[in-house]
Amino acid sequence: MSPLESVVPEPLDRPRLPQRWVISLPIHAVTYPMAVATILARAWARQPGFACFANVHMVMEAHDDPRLAAQIRQAFLIAPDGQPLRWALRLRGRPLPDRCYGPTTADRVCAAAAAAGLPIGLYGGRPEVIATLQQKLPARFPGLRIAYAHSPPFRCLSAEEDAQITQDIQDSGARILLVGLGCPKQERWAAAHAQALNLPILAVGAWFDFAAGTVAQAPRWMQRCGLEWLYRFSQEPRRLWRRYAVHNPRFIAGMLAKPRSQTS
Repeated sequence: MSPLESVVPEPLDRPRLPQRWVISLPIHAVTYPMAVATILARAWARQPGFACFANVHMVMEAHDDPRLAAQIRQAFLIAPDGQPLRWALRLRGRPLPDRCYGPTTADRVCAAAAAAGLPIGLYGGRPEVIATLQQKLPARFPGLRIAYAHSPPFRCLSAEEDAQITQDIQDSGARILLVGLGCPKQERWAAAHAQALNLPILAVGAWFDFAAGTVAQAPRWMQRCGLEWLYRFSQEPRRLWRRYAVHNPRFIAGMLAKPRSQTS
């Protein structure tokens, strides 16, 4: 038995995690230890399901697309990835000492998985990013085993291809699957495959590039001030201008509106 196996709590199902509605989604008011413990417990129990990390973009995409919102709400964990989501939870009566940033959570899950002897899988990213992660992650987290790693083609997969990928993941022995396909594609993929895979899926997006070192993260002071979006915009203005120009003002307006019925 791994030394961590005896201290990992039983799986924390959705009703036991405190949450508040933020416009379109019920965001869980969780800390890093709570999130990691929940994910590891599900990995030990081979319990299916997926976790995602909400920012303004995700909340507003879900607001505009009821089907996407319904898919994300299936997650056992919807963590406050962005500082604006943390601030929104505080306005809703659930203050947190910090956000539950997806890349940081992914790092902590990898460290815990290495210590516990739980193999992980990687799905998404460009081929060169996947190759880099296979080298860097075991060096960064000694003892970490990568049982599965695949960069899917940038197109719709056939039913046969998708079924083969699902089977390959199952057969690999991975106990946690980290997915980086970008929002909202990765959330849709996770929702569609969660019940077919007996492991927790983490939709962690940009973590693949951050961990591989192919994309720089915003300085910590910008992250703390909720200005990470500005840093990303400065890097890719043509691709991201509409996202921030449209979504950010609408998010603020939505937060000033009367909140939905809330569940503690």
